[in-house]
Amino acid sequence: MSGAAQADDVGTEHESLLSWHAQPSPEFSGGNQLQLLRGGDALFPMQAEAIASARREVWLATYIFHHDEAGHELAAALRAAAARQVRVRVVVDGFGSKASLDWLNAQFEGSGVALAVFRPIDRWYSWLQPGQLRRLHQKLCVVDGEQGFVGGINVIGDRMDLNHGATEQPRLDFAVALTGPAVLPMEQAARAVWTRAWLGRDFGEELRALVRSREPLSRLRRLVQGLRMPRAHWLRRRQRAGADDVLRGQDLPPVCAAFVLRDNLRQRRTIERAYIDAIRSASTRVDLVTPYFYPGHAFRRALRDAARRGVRVRLLLQGKVDYLLAGMAAQALYTELLGHGVEIYEYTPAFLHAKVAVVDESWATVGSSNIDPLSLLLNLEANVIVRDADFSRAVAAEFEQALQCSHQVDLEHQVGQGLRAVLRRALVAWAAYVYLRVAGAAGRY
Repeated sequence: MSGAAQADDVGTEHESLLSWHAQPSPEFSGGNQLQLLRGGDALFPMQAEAIASARREVWLATYIFHHDEAGHELAAALRAAAARQVRVRVVVDGFGSKASLDWLNAQFEGSGVALAVFRPIDRWYSWLQPGQLRRLHQKLCVVDGEQGFVGGINVIGDRMDLNHGATEQPRLDFAVALTGPAVLPMEQAARAVWTRAWLGRDFGEELRALVRSREPLSRLRRLVQGLRMPRAHWLRRRQRAGADDVLRGQDLPPVCAAFVLRDNLRQRRTIERAYIDAIRSASTRVDLVTPYFYPGHAFRRALRDAARRGVRVRLLLQGKVDYLLAGMAAQALYTELLGHGVEIYEYTPAFLHAKVAVVDESWATVGSSNIDPLSLLLNLEANVIVRDADFSRAVAAEFEQALQCSHQVDLEHQVGQGLRAVLRRALVAWAAYVYLRVAGAAGRY
């Protein structure tokens, strides 16, 4: 199918959905059903079953789509769906999936699966193009606009690491399977990022199609709509209900959930602000899991203030470090946080890749966003925030289980002190500053 025809798929979305994306705060919906999934061992079979039952379309966005057993099985499921005339659209990151791109093209060539690559790194000078440090880090799958999957799990087996090879123990990671109103913005997010990647690949053909079209303005408007997120839907809901109630999820039927993005358009800080707001309102506990931890001033202040007012704040971070600089960045903050009463644990059985949090008894989030500058200021990320006691208990149970096989960091004996610690922190801060400036991130972090 031509690039013009593929991109035209996006233009069929109803105009009534266009501007949820414009809002800086989560928009909650009620009546959702959610299931917490631990690792690809739980996610991949459920995804494959959903794709096998697809009737109309499948949207998949992922940072890594690896050519291991898990990747082969999912690619086969996507090809089978396309063979049944299901519209299948896949977008992968050009850096995260770089090693698999030739394999992916061979898998999907002639199958009807439309593969788009977000910011490909196919030439050395690709790195000189603006925005190349801003990557697609979302992990989304939406089937027929009815079933959705979101979280931190890439398309790669739980016991395979791109840098370290096969591992004995599965890495710790989570995703959420859901149905209900929250699936709609998920679909729009996957649709938008696929369209942007596809047009970036084949924009010349689309321009020629616009020129030849009998209705060029209508085609252009549909394309622009495909690049955006829902708008009028949000505005009407604000008119029908109090804005605060919609944002906070009050007076909504269970399960109350919000799909939230971090992008480089209008939702640059949505995920970060949602975290900070939840931490600031915490009264009993904040339990946070992330492999890459180097938050900005406002986030650290929220954690310190919560601990000072008696909230139990626990961080579960990497004990088995995959990237040395990332480990140094987190450790550079240990003294500051431990000194204010924050508890820090390191997960040691396997690599940690989960990005989840629980605040008090009924606020939880699962997604792709780490708590570091790349996720909070640069990459495209996607989380689901859930206001539900049962779901929060499920996340909390997984947190407690992981804590049982982790070790607690001790301020006196295990954190570097003196000049060496100061120099390490200065080095990390300088590296983060340079990286953000090169990537074009503005403002204070």
